[in-house]
Amino acid sequence: MTRLYVDTSAYLCVLLGEEGSEQISAATDGAELLSSVLLVLESKRNLVRLARDGVLSAAHYQTCIDRLDADRDRFMLRDLTLDLCASNLVPAIATPRSLDLAHLRTALWFHADEPVERFMTMDRTQRQAAQELGLPV
Repeated sequence: MTRLYVDTSAYLCVLLGEEGSEQISAATDGAELLSSVLLVLESKRNLVRLARDGVLSAAHYQTCIDRLDADRDRFMLRDLTLDLCASNLVPAIATPRSLDLAHLRTALWFHADEPVERFMTMDRTQRQAAQELGLPV
């Protein structure tokens, strides 16, 4: 079975039906999906922001929240732990934001156990950082 790490940007792309969502959906169909518990936190926070900004209607917001709750069962989620936070592992060139770095370290943790075939992200800087750390993108 294909093992894919999905960061929040890739997940939200699918959830919101943004450009590129069809390719991500096709790639993740039937795959083992891996991520950090941050996926849930960041997704809910972004959905609240979009609803408050008037981008999402109340009904669309609720639909997205319900799907996020249902999708949690599709993911193997790793907790954000002290060992991930205390690690000195950082990309050689890119300087990821804190939560992006937590996603990268979580993906590497999964990758060390059994290879991850792709780190899925919609963020160009995150993609570069993943490549620098040796993750397939």
